[in-house]
Amino acid sequence: MKTIYFITSNSGKVLEVKNKLTNLDINVVQKNLGYPEIQSNKLEEVAMFGAEYVQKRFKLPFILEDAGLFIDSLGGFPGVFSAYAFHTIGCDGILKLMKNAKGNDRKAVFRSIFAYAEPVKKPVLFIGECFGTISDKMRGSNGFGYDPIFIPDRFNKTFAEMRTSEKNQISHRGKSLEKLIDFFKNI
Repeated sequence: MKTIYFITSNSGKVLEVKNKLTNLDINVVQKNLGYPEIQSNKLEEVAMFGAEYVQKRFKLPFILEDAGLFIDSLGGFPGVFSAYAFHTIGCDGILKLMKNAKGNDRKAVFRSIFAYAEPVKKPVLFIGECFGTISDKMRGSNGFGYDPIFIPDRFNKTFAEMRTSEKNQISHRGKSLEKLIDFFKNI
C-alpha cells in the first residue's frame, strides 16, 4: 500500500479525499505542515508555489489542495482569498454582500486544484470546477466552508444538504481528485 500525505489542516477535505480513494491501494495521512500562500489571482500559481515550498521541506510523496469560490457579481471575490474571507466574514458575510443580487447575479464557480509532488520531481496540478449559484440563505449541516450557500447547477440543494458521496460525484474537489486518481492509476 502506498502512503501519500495530504498537507492540510482541514479534516473535512481529508474525509472527502479518503472517501474517493477507498478503491485504490493508497493510504492518505493528514499532515498539517502549513505553507505560505502567495498573493496571486490564480489558484494554479498559489498551488504550485505551495507545492514547491513544501517539497523543499518534506521529502515524502504528498498532495495539497487549494480551492476557491468565485462569485460573478462580486468580481470573482472571494476567489483565492476564500479561506481568509470564510474565517473573517463567513457565509453570513457573503450572503450580506449579495443581499440584493438576483438571478444571474448569484452565479458562482467553485475551483479546486490538487498538487501532487514527489521528491525531486516537478509537482503536477489537477484542476476541477463546479458551476452553480449562491443561495439566499444557509441550508444544510454537512460539509464545511461555503457548502451551506453553494447550489451546484442542475440541483436544488446546497453542498451542505448532500451526503459526502453525492457531493464528491459533482464537486470541484471531486473533479480535480478524479484527475489525480487517473494519474495514480497510470503510474
